[in-house]
Amino acid sequence: MDILYFAWVRERIGRPRETLDTNAATVAELVEELKGREDRYAAAFADLSALRVAVNQELTDFDASLEGAREVAFFPPMTGG
Repeated sequence: MDILYFAWVRERIGRPRETLDTNAATVAELVEELKGREDRYAAAFADLSALRVAVNQELTDFDASLEGAREVAFFPPMTGG
């Protein structure tokens, strides 16, 4: 699956995207897998309340299923004006 990182998440991880084979069943499990890879991932995902996630371009929660997911995107909350 494709994993996309935006804004400061991308800056902390050091890449805009990557392709990953995972057995994670939920977004939360995927995050735990990513955090275990390297310190830069652990830093990016240290405070999940500061992040939003989309699966297949639909905004969702971290307990969302990854069944059939082709893309997961992580980004900070956005504000409008």
